[in-house]
Amino acid sequence: MEQSCNITRLSYSMKPHIISDPDIMVGQPVIEGTRITVHLILEELAQGQTIDDILRSFPHLSREAVQAAIDFASELVDSTRVYPMHAA
Repeated sequence: MEQSCNITRLSYSMKPHIISDPDIMVGQPVIEGTRITVHLILEELAQGQTIDDILRSFPHLSREAVQAAIDFASELVDSTRVYPMHAA
């Protein structure tokens, strides 16, 4: 019996490098081939780290992968909308 693949490539514009797999970090978006989450990269940036700092900390990452994580998060935030609900 053939197993189905649970890996999903994430991003609204099909960016490379970002995947979600329920068997890796409970399905959080990660850099493909790693357990480094998009959230971790954003956290590092929020704490004042630069992309170069992140690349020094995680030498197996590429600049393109880090940029893909930033782009993914940007698109996710941009697509998020909150609509008011009025009582009937």
